[in-house]
Amino acid sequence: MFDWENVRHFLAVARIGTLSGAARSLKVDHATVSRRLSALEDEIKTRLIERLPRACKLTLIGQRVFELAQGMEEDAYAIERFVDASRSPLSGKVSLSAPPVLVAHFLAKHLADFRRVHPGVQLSVSGEARQISLSRREADVALRLVRPEEGTSVVRKLGRMSFDLYASRDYPHLHNPSAWEFISYDAGFTDMPQQKWLMSVARGRPIACEISDINGHLAATQAGAGVAGLPDFLADTDAKLQRVAYDGEPFSRDIWLAVHRDLRRSPHVRAVMDFLLKIVKENPAFTISG
Repeated sequence: MFDWENVRHFLAVARIGTLSGAARSLKVDHATVSRRLSALEDEIKTRLIERLPRACKLTLIGQRVFELAQGMEEDAYAIERFVDASRSPLSGKVSLSAPPVLVAHFLAKHLADFRRVHPGVQLSVSGEARQISLSRREADVALRLVRPEEGTSVVRKLGRMSFDLYASRDYPHLHNPSAWEFISYDAGFTDMPQQKWLMSVARGRPIACEISDINGHLAATQAGAGVAGLPDFLADTDAKLQRVAYDGEPFSRDIWLAVHRDLRRSPHVRAVMDFLLKIVKENPAFTISG
């Protein structure tokens, strides 16, 4: 019988197409992925991957093994979920994936409270903008600003995160909207909802700078680089910033909570879900769903 860890590393290479990309996704080094892949090929005495200069390509046998191995992976994760759901109440580790802005500026400040209430639960929080797979145990619980579509997930809308325009109190054009310059996202985020909203509000006025993440938008706004569209929960408490009125429709993003259906009744996972619902409900900057 071959080593499941070798199969797991093979699956990552097959999905991503490079050893380095697989290493990043598995949080190991390049050499470990290469060694695990070679070990699997030695175990089954068959070449599964063609290692090209810039990519890895499945052989014909490798493609079939990949298809079969995905079923093994789902069974392995199902066992993990079953064990997690069967643990004694309120003990164990729960991994939570959420957008970086929520992790850094919202969730982190509540972690001490969670720990005091649930000392037996270790909460592992990861700030990720990408869509993650709960069925592949990339996380146990996910907060997302787009409704998760994975068929094995149970999804609930927690509320809405409202946005407004903000500028530094020292911004020289603070009271002259016709002279505003805007802080926007770069071309890779053209289809992101808040980018579309911001550009509709700017209406042809100049873009002062493009920054790829919202923490950069906050810092640039504080420094007086221009006007930015920021979440109210992030900007309203900042003494350096002032909300500015604008012509246009109000804008918000939905906050979605997702958990794999096998884990939704697990006591320690349930504790995390209830905690998330509570802190969102208690924050006045979030509009709560019914």
